[in-house]
Amino acid sequence: MNWTPATKAEQAEMLSVVGADTIETFFDVIPDALRLGGWNLPDGLSEFALRREMETLAAKNNTKYLSFLGGGYYDHYVPAAVDALSSRSEFYTAYTPYQPECAQGTLQAIYEYQSVVSRLMDLECANASLYDGGTAVYEAAAMACRITGRFRVVAHESLHPVWRRMLETHVAGSPITVSDGDGPDGEDVACVIVQNPAFTGNVRDFTELARTCHERDALLVMAVNPVSLGIIKTPGAMGADIAVAEGQSLGLPLGFGGPYLGILATRKAYIRKMPGRIAAATTDAEGRRGYVLTLQAREQHIRREKALSNICSNQALCALRTLIHLCLLGKTGLEATARTCYSKTEYLKSRLDFVELLNPGATFNEFFVRLPLDAETVIGRLRVKGILPGLPLAAFGCGGPNDLLIAVTEKRTREELDAFAEALREACQHV
Repeated sequence: MNWTPATKAEQAEMLSVVGADTIETFFDVIPDALRLGGWNLPDGLSEFALRREMETLAAKNNTKYLSFLGGGYYDHYVPAAVDALSSRSEFYTAYTPYQPECAQGTLQAIYEYQSVVSRLMDLECANASLYDGGTAVYEAAAMACRITGRFRVVAHESLHPVWRRMLETHVAGSPITVSDGDGPDGEDVACVIVQNPAFTGNVRDFTELARTCHERDALLVMAVNPVSLGIIKTPGAMGADIAVAEGQSLGLPLGFGGPYLGILATRKAYIRKMPGRIAAATTDAEGRRGYVLTLQAREQHIRREKALSNICSNQALCALRTLIHLCLLGKTGLEATARTCYSKTEYLKSRLDFVELLNPGATFNEFFVRLPLDAETVIGRLRVKGILPGLPLAAFGCGGPNDLLIAVTEKRTREELDAFAEALREACQHV
């Protein structure tokens, strides 16, 4: 986003309002020991010289790698229309739509986003988005505790290990506890959290687990890869009560960690326990269709422990990109993308007959292998060739030093898959 500085007159007006003579006196309340000693900035440059300097620095970054990185964030194709439409000023500069009379466009976009998420997850309602996938996992767990009145959450082995750690961080200091397991193993369990496909790519049907949870008055929370829902059974069809996801795969670029999009959907019976904003459609006094925020007593509207969450903002712009992306895919595009990811992943598996495949069963989008030597060594050898071969599982605490998680999206061509297989074979031969 471009930076628009305040003029000297605007600065003087702001200082006058807060009762300060200068910028320096405004910061007098900050002790000297806590102040920055200096910025150590070079002398000012002209616009042309500054652009040239910054472009020279930016050119040092190599972003032309052939990527097989995954683990929840993937190199999918984003149509140009997503950038063009989401960058329109009425969307790009819009803020919290508390005043429906001047925010109908933003509210409608949020409403349509909720509609496509509900359909995607096969559940009745969705919120106006969360920060990211890991945050959504915690919010779902806290929501399950509110619904059941219980405070133990069971994390299944399929759950993303980073999201697992985020969950523990969020519940610290609260009555909620987290334990490992594959089902509701006690009467104090609020929910079981699973991931499908799993962090390592395995696809499972959790229908029986959902039934077991319900028999014991617990809930099933399911984290998903949203692209996979083009071809695999939905959370709603499996009986999940709450579904969450990282929305980066739907219209968001790989942005060095964000901003990303947390998706959350649930059953209508639990909507009043769901965190985050909800946009709804209504009619005005003249019978015209309009959009408003509904069930608003959630975060900013309510104080302290009565709030359902400490969410400060939804990810409306990121949610808009996901909405546009799904609309561009149309009725059959998501299924086509999912099938392409699946078939290309299976093809690459067939080319890697020189390594041990650790999950030979049904997988989607990614899988993991055991190399004949340290994964970090192989990664280093391929990086200099312009290839990012995957993620070392040891870094996530869920694999050995030779285990590598490999992801394949629709962007990878047959030629790139063949070249990667040969490069990996060569890197593994020099032990």
